[in-house]
Amino acid sequence: MTLSSLRPGDLVATAPCHAVAPARATAATPHELYGELFIAVQMTRVFNDGKSFVDARPRSAPALIRARFEAERRLPGFSLPDFVRAHFALPDHAAATGPRLGLREHIRALWPQLVREHSQAQDGESLLALPQPYVVPGGRFRELYYWDSYFTMLGLVADGRRDLAEHLLANFAHLLATYGFIPNSSRSYMLSRSQPPFFFKMVALLHADDPAAGFAAHLGSLQTEHAYWMAGDAGLAPGQAHRRVLRTPDGALLNRYWDDHCTPREESWREDVLTAEAARGRPPTEVWRDLRAGAESGWDFSGRWCANPADMATIETTALAPVDLNALLAGLEDAIAQGAARLGDAATAQSFEARANARRQLLQTRFWRAAEDGGHFADLNWRDAHDPRPLTAAGLMPLYLGLATTDQADAMARQVQQRLLGANGLLTTAVTTGQQWDAPNGWAPLQWVAAQGLARYGHQALARDIAARWCDSVHRVYLATGRLLEKYDVAQDRPGGGGEYETQDGFGWTNGVYVAFKAGLLRAAAP
Repeated sequence: MTLSSLRPGDLVATAPCHAVAPARATAATPHELYGELFIAVQMTRVFNDGKSFVDARPRSAPALIRARFEAERRLPGFSLPDFVRAHFALPDHAAATGPRLGLREHIRALWPQLVREHSQAQDGESLLALPQPYVVPGGRFRELYYWDSYFTMLGLVADGRRDLAEHLLANFAHLLATYGFIPNSSRSYMLSRSQPPFFFKMVALLHADDPAAGFAAHLGSLQTEHAYWMAGDAGLAPGQAHRRVLRTPDGALLNRYWDDHCTPREESWREDVLTAEAARGRPPTEVWRDLRAGAESGWDFSGRWCANPADMATIETTALAPVDLNALLAGLEDAIAQGAARLGDAATAQSFEARANARRQLLQTRFWRAAEDGGHFADLNWRDAHDPRPLTAAGLMPLYLGLATTDQADAMARQVQQRLLGANGLLTTAVTTGQQWDAPNGWAPLQWVAAQGLARYGHQALARDIAARWCDSVHRVYLATGRLLEKYDVAQDRPGGGGEYETQDGFGWTNGVYVAFKAGLLRAAAP
């Protein structure tokens, strides 16, 4: 028997998985609602993109659809594609169309097209209700996404759509209050994982004149998010990990990406089953957990997460303490300290200031790889500190958040110049694997993080060069195609490629970062 032929019962028997129950509200996922119907649709590839089915809306009660499937599936002439189309309303792509305009005018015209409202949940659908309108990325991404939204907000604020940016922040605060964390996206099948924690940066963006006041106003939400990432840290022994928190063998407290489920991702079920099948000798649940953790990182997927970058079956995300995640959590801890101090809560302020300082010190030591070429920031294999992790664009997050030493920032600038600077902007990694978060692709959020981080440490010329190369390429590809894309090839003027799905257009964070660069926010942010 192969994994690709498993039925639901076989899957549970062959690959026992102990999921961690969410601390607060949850919602049934498509797999939970539709059982064998779900697996049949995903494994036989009724749709080329597995996300199509999990985003579909049922035309009647899920229990009734499931019962009809069981009654009809063995009848002569039964057609699974016809059954699905009869019982589900299939999703459309998030539109991003209109007459060809100048690029800046085109982006302004796109914002309203990317706005959605969904304040009332419907039985059996995966889309979560949100109290305010929200901006979706575009294409197959028809829902609110977490870290995407920060970079979208940069452009909304610069384009005078502060109202939409404030709606986004309110929705994220609602998710924190409802679920105890911000999910990867506003879908039920994403309620087992988050994404890079940018909520504190959103607060700072909308309180640019006085970030501490914003942190004070949102202190409860910030503390809720921190508690989510740190759940299980009390009593954790050296060399142990629990969910997203870990202690290295010598006792350092750090974080990793994780997912509370260890089954295939529902939106990529078939792909994950086949990846586990290729991972000979590894328990399927271990592979699926690492795939899901890779999705929580936002870098889904990259050779960065693999023992062998060319082989996704060697993915080991949970074995790594990511440099960007730990830098963001240091920023979150500092934000909580500032907010608490503004409210006069000295004990909380001192506690979180100490946490932030400790994490800063770990970033400057454990995550720094000294080498003959000057060294670089990299992820940490928390079980094996001697594992030489590669240079990636994630290593610029400590600069972005002001957590590097001057010497480290100078060395990172040299590494970017020599190894990550492409003709059209910043490469994601220095290796080509066929995965979308590797060379030759460049992504809007990484251009912003790199340029802002380098400018912060005095490397304004390199920062401006990255911004100009990337913006010029975005403009040239727009003139050639009429599209704004989620990712770009930074070696040639063309869309990025690789990964599990076709390159999407829209596109929220590209629009936001392009507008922010053109509005001069890079220069404004430099000291």
